[in-house]
Amino acid sequence: QVQLQESGPGLVKPSQTLSLTCTVSGGSITTKAYYWSWIRQSPGKGLEWMGAIHYSGTTYYSPSLKSRTSISRDTSKNQFTLQLRSVTPEDTAVYYCARGIRFGSHDRNDYDYWGQGTQVTVSS
Repeated sequence: QVQLQESGPGLVKPSQTLSLTCTVSGGSITTKAYYWSWIRQSPGKGLEWMGAIHYSGTTYYSPSLKSRTSISRDTSKNQFTLQLRSVTPEDTAVYYCARGIRFGSHDRNDYDYWGQGTQVTVSS
């Protein structure tokens, strides 16, 4: 059973960098064919795919967030990390990490394992 767990600060000030880590257990982030994604959901809105890192290490980003987003991984710890720069209150959301066999989808059904989500609030 694959499990994902998000961790990071729940409160970030405007203009700062949001950093979240997803720790994976029960499976390796280097297992072939999988993409490991970051997805968020703002209040009253649908799921927004932010970016992903492939098992090969290749990264993919949403065009709307590409200029502010970086995703990296630590294979020794079986973790992958999201950094979102220059945050504003509009970045307030529940942030999820998830595993899928494709990237870019906003459909929950395209991911087979999810973290429980972590609330991040951007406020001074």
